[in-house]
Amino acid sequence: MSSALGLLRLQQVDIRIGRNEARIQQIQEILDNDAELTAARQALTTAESRLFEADHARRIAEADAQSQQTKIAQTEATLFGGSVRNPKELQDLQADVASLKKRLAATEDQELQAMVSVEALAAEVRLAQERLTAVEARLANEHHKLLDERMELLRIRDNFLAEREAAVAPVAAGAVEQYEVLRRQRRGVAVAEVLDNACNACGTTLTAALQQSARHADQLVYCPSCGRILYAG
Repeated sequence: MSSALGLLRLQQVDIRIGRNEARIQQIQEILDNDAELTAARQALTTAESRLFEADHARRIAEADAQSQQTKIAQTEATLFGGSVRNPKELQDLQADVASLKKRLAATEDQELQAMVSVEALAAEVRLAQERLTAVEARLANEHHKLLDERMELLRIRDNFLAEREAAVAPVAAGAVEQYEVLRRQRRGVAVAEVLDNACNACGTTLTAALQQSARHADQLVYCPSCGRILYAG
C-alpha cells in the first residue's frame, strides 16, 4: 500500500473523528446553555416580586381604610353622643366626619384597585410558574436524550481512535508528520484525490506526468497549487 493511500484512509478516519467530536462539543454547549431556564426563572421571580409589592400596597390601603373607619366611628360617637353641645364644636365634628368619609372613599378606591392588581399579578405568577415547569420538564427530557447520545458518541469515538491507530501503523512516520502539518494548514484536508485529471480539493488541472507520479511514485506527490498530498487510485 502506498503512503498516499494510507494517508487517505487515515484522513477518512480523522474526518469521522472530527465530526464525532464536533457533535460531542455541540451537545456539551447545549447542556451548558441555561439561558432559557434562567429566563423562565427570572420571569417567575419578577412576577412574584410585583405580586408582593401589589399585595403590600393592598394591605396598606386596607389598614388605612380600617383606621379611617375607626376614626369616623369615634368622631360620630362624639358628635351624636350628646357630650358636645357647643354649636361651633358640633360643626367642626361634622366637618371632620365629612373629611374622613371623603378620604375613606378615596382609600377604598385605592384598596379596590390594589385588589384588582393582586388578582391580575397572581394570575401572572401562576402562568410564569406553569411556563417554568414546562421548560424544566422539556429540558430534562431533551438533556436525557442528549446525555444518552453523548455516551454513544464517546463509545464510537473510542472505536474511531482504535481504527486510527490501525490506519497509522503501516504508514511511515515521516509521511504521517507531513500529513499532520498539512491537515492543520488545510482545515483538516491534507490528502486530495485525483479526479477527472484535477486535484479534487482545489480543482487545479494536473499534468499527465504529475498524475502518473501520484499513481506510482513511492514518495509523496503534492498538488502544485494547494500543496496537498495527491492520491491517484
